Amino acid sequence: MSSSSLLWCLLVVCVLTVVQIYAAEEPKVLKVFNLRASDLDSDLLGIPDAYVEVFRAYGFLGRTEVKNNNADPSWEEEFSFLNAHENNTLRLEVYDSDIFFDDLLGTCECSIKIGTWQHQCFLKTGGTLYYSYILEPLQ
Repeated sequence: MSSSSLLWCLLVVCVLTVVQIYAAEEPKVLKVFNLRASDLDSDLLGIPDAYVEVFRAYGFLGRTEVKNNNADPSWEEEFSFLNAHENNTLRLEVYDSDIFFDDLLGTCECSIKIGTWQHQCFLKTGGTLYYSYILEPLQ
């Protein structure tokens, strides 16, 4: 057997092992909630019109409504996602909605863990984002 054939066989075995691990893992649900911010920096047009976009590992998951003229907004939206895995990355991006293009105020990332967690994240332009999440088995 040539060395390239051996490498392909090893690659296939590794891929099958990873697939088997994920298939055997109990399905989990991720819930993101209690989003709020404080002391968001205003731009040249005044107090920010803030919203949050939520991402998990492989793409966009949702967006909050825009809270107009509010440096300390809170959002009522809750996001639930099936088939989440422990150690997936949860990313939240805070934006200021403007007429021509939206300004990114900051990004928060964490590696999700089983249980209920509360986080705070300091945004690059100033201010803080607070959020909670739960990662639990699908019921």
